[in-house]
Amino acid sequence: MAANSRGLTPFSLVRLRGGVDAAVSPLHRNASFPELRRKKRRLLLIGGDCRRVVVKCCCSDSLVCRSSGARKSVDNCSEEWRFDSTISPNYRVRIQASPAMSFASSQSRFVTKQDKFFPRCTPRNSGPQSRDSPPKRDTGIANEKDWGICLFTENDNESGTNEDGSTWYRESGEDLGENGFRCRWTIMGGQSHDGTSEWKETWWEKSDWTGYKELGVEKSGRNAEGDSWWETWREVLHQDEWSNLARIERSAQKQAKSGTENAGWYENWWEKYDAKGWTEKGAHKYGRLNEQSWWEKWGEHYDGRGSVLKWTDKWAETELGTKWGDKWEEKFFAAIGSRQGETWHVSPSAERWSRTWGEEHFGNGKVHKYGKSTTGESWDIVVDEETYYEAEPHYGWADVVGDSTQLLSIQPRDRPPGVYPNLDFGSSPQSPPPPSPEDEPPDAQSSQ
Repeated sequence: MAANSRGLTPFSLVRLRGGVDAAVSPLHRNASFPELRRKKRRLLLIGGDCRRVVVKCCCSDSLVCRSSGARKSVDNCSEEWRFDSTISPNYRVRIQASPAMSFASSQSRFVTKQDKFFPRCTPRNSGPQSRDSPPKRDTGIANEKDWGICLFTENDNESGTNEDGSTWYRESGEDLGENGFRCRWTIMGGQSHDGTSEWKETWWEKSDWTGYKELGVEKSGRNAEGDSWWETWREVLHQDEWSNLARIERSAQKQAKSGTENAGWYENWWEKYDAKGWTEKGAHKYGRLNEQSWWEKWGEHYDGRGSVLKWTDKWAETELGTKWGDKWEEKFFAAIGSRQGETWHVSPSAERWSRTWGEEHFGNGKVHKYGKSTTGESWDIVVDEETYYEAEPHYGWADVVGDSTQLLSIQPRDRPPGVYPNLDFGSSPQSPPPPSPEDEPPDAQSSQ
């Protein structure tokens, strides 16, 4: 079925064996997980890591960063998610990736490549360009250079009307507080001449005398078709309360809702890094297209010393009562560890099928594999097999430092002589809590 005039691809039907049709959502099919791709890569030794980055972050007035070694690039989330689950000997469900759902915008179809990344500061007395296009799905956390954050050094308050009758405004300022807190911000927005389309965008940077630095963006809007969206992105540098190590944390939340159909999606992404290689990444996602809903959660944890934990859990359901899902987990250290998972399906008549499996890796070339399903199949064997796993994140501390130049360049206020910062990290300034979405994702139960 071709995409409709709004650019929203409707769900399609997949023929199952036995003549059964299953509705498959393009939103669900397009999930891509660059962090969880299980490439066959040899164990990466962490000893003698030449990409060591030195960050001095304590109570000093400045932060010094040095990094060496080639920086790695983040994959572009273009892979397919193929989800094959055997329901019974006679039935098979197959879900395959398709183009991501997007809400159309009359202006977003003709923007230049430069405009796609939100152009940097426009000159004073000129109106900012319209940003009436929603965020894209499954794009993770954008790097700061893609946001084009540019803050004026002086207070600013401007507004105007464009040739087409649309209006715009821009305000900027600076807020000061205790413990050397400073927040520089810019707010801008606009709407069409008839008020059917509007947008708002806020940029900010924060700092204080403890070395805390923050960079952030929040955007929202709606277009003439009734599509609405909201997203925020934050990047934070601070000193860990327990280890005294410098840490960088990045996060992004995104949501969009169709104005004409019961369709929308929500994402929450986060990444955390410290100067000794400790890394944590994860995402929670939810989507709906008319009678179908789906959820996804995944996470990764690297302790910086070779221990790795990865997991994912995906499930979906229709209003007719069909449910299906897949989940797995792996834990490794020095080639010793385990993998286990489950694939399952529930029919509208509550008939359940599932297959569970597991692997035990002993570090000596022997692997114990076992599993069973509700159809009676089972296996329990020991094989000679080399163990592969990722001992380091493909995007780590050196990479995030190299991509956070604007965050690291934030200049805090000068500390008066004899004044020392209050090192109460629990009260470090944070960005304002995000607004409550109109359609908060339901607190759905995890996979069966």
